[in-house]
Amino acid sequence: MSNKSLQRWLAEFTGTAFLLATVVGSGVMGEQLANGQAGLALLANAVATGAILYVLITILGPISGAHFNPAVTLGFFLRREISLRESMGFVAAQISGGILGVICAHLMFGMPPVLLSSHARMSNALWFSEIIATFGLLLVIFGGIRHNARAVPALVGLYITAAYWFTASTSFANPAVTISRALTESFSGIHYHSVPWFILMQLLGAVLAVMLSKVLFDRPVHATASS
Repeated sequence: MSNKSLQRWLAEFTGTAFLLATVVGSGVMGEQLANGQAGLALLANAVATGAILYVLITILGPISGAHFNPAVTLGFFLRREISLRESMGFVAAQISGGILGVICAHLMFGMPPVLLSSHARMSNALWFSEIIATFGLLLVIFGGIRHNARAVPALVGLYITAAYWFTASTSFANPAVTISRALTESFSGIHYHSVPWFILMQLLGAVLAVMLSKVLFDRPVHATASS
């Protein structure tokens, strides 16, 4: 592995670890402070996740592209912007980093390193939500890169914050996040039986987003009246 490849792999590993530490850690903190008010816990979880995404994409995006998400990596692979070999390395980094992030979050709150979740998330509405959530995320990324690349960190952070609230599934939208969240019994957990379905819907959403992005963003932008 070259130094550049190692640097990109480490960026994906580190970024996904911090993302999961934030998702799970803010979920635990939100539960502890919300006194049973699920809406308040979800708000804390959403704001923390959106904020850390802005930070991580800003500092690590110039290194690896800041995917932190196998669905995003799949999208770039389908657009032929990343090789199969590097895609596989990214996915391995994202999954392993996410698991480490969950373990770190648990240890920070004095919990066992791994706790298998009992939160079943099995319904057509939740699965459809994951298609929409992931579809929207990739559309935001590709559209942001096409029109205003510097805004991508803010666009992704804001989209995920909003998607926590407008999707029934609270927008996992990320196979690495889904796998990792099966290892926590906290507010943000998901039962391992639900994981394959969530991942399948996320990958479907990614493929659909790639198809639409080719129509929307791979063509010349027409001048507007203001320009």
